[in-house]
Order: sequence, then structure tokens, then C-alpha cells
Amino acid sequence: MKILEKKQHIFARRKARIRAKIHGTAERPRLAVFKSHKYIYAQVIDDDKGATLVASDSRKSQGKTPVERAKELGVEIAKKAKAAKIGKIVFDRGGYLYAGKIKMVADAAREGGLEF
Repeated sequence: MKILEKKQHIFARRKARIRAKIHGTAERPRLAVFKSHKYIYAQVIDDDKGATLVASDSRKSQGKTPVERAKELGVEIAKKAKAAKIGKIVFDRGGYLYAGKIKMVADAAREGGLEF
């Protein structure tokens, strides 16, 4: 059980270190990404107000692999953000390594027109 506690501690430290540097404002809200074992969730958050501006998830995604579903999520969150007149964001990977599904969400959001 000590190994699991250590991994959780390392993840929490990494997440806190990232969040100490990132803050979403009205001009540049924060795109926060969360991974569960089955799905991926993304929110565009204004930290000054403490409000979620746009949210999306991969639960209704049609992709066959998790990476394809992550790409669809990135495109969808970019469309919703553009509809809400949000063009520039700050990317919050939430303690996850910038690889695989997290990287695909970021790349797809960039392709969708978001700047970060």
C-alpha cells in the first residue's frame, strides 16, 4: 500500500506545482483536463469568478480508441469556446504528463482555433 500512497503524493505535488503557476482570468480562462479510467473531461474556467464557462466530456464520443475520443473532445471544447467568444486560454494538464490523451486534447484544441 505504500507504493500507491507514494504515487498519489507525487501526483498531488505535481498538480499543486502546476496550479501555482496557472491562473485563469476573464481574458485568458483556464482549460482544465481531467482523466478518469473511462472518460476525459475538459472545462474552461474563469478563476477570478470561480465559474465554469464551457464544459465537455468524451462520454458520447464516437471514437474507437481513447486517443481518438480525446481528439474529438479537444475539437468540441474549441468549438464551444469559440461560440462563447473565447480565443486565448491557459492550458492546465492537472498533474498528468503531457503525453497521449492529454497531448491529443491540447493539439485538437489548437487545431480548433484556441491559442495557448
